[in-house]
Amino acid sequence: MQEEPKYARLWRIVAAIPSGRVAAYGLVADLAGLPGRARLVSRALRAAPAERDLPWHRVLRADGRIAFAPGSQAARTQIMSLRDEGVVIKGHRVDMRRFGWRPTLGDLMSLPY
Repeated sequence: MQEEPKYARLWRIVAAIPSGRVAAYGLVADLAGLPGRARLVSRALRAAPAERDLPWHRVLRADGRIAFAPGSQAARTQIMSLRDEGVVIKGHRVDMRRFGWRPTLGDLMSLPY
């Protein structure tokens, strides 16, 4: 089973998350047509070519927590990037009700597939 076509589908969803909004790994997988593949999202983001410049920092755990260890360089970078976009982080967590991305059907239809 090839992962590259799946990765490309996931990358398109991540690229569509607007500034100031976040999405859970599971939602990204679901929207890419890969339900139950939240861990694949993480692998796809690690494998993404740098030139894609994906907003990886907008992808969080389902409960709004930063997936990286507190104090790690990746966590600091993610928190700084989210704060720069106006997302509030308290206790290593984002309020998903307030900042969670809820794409409309129109948003999804406009994605390049």
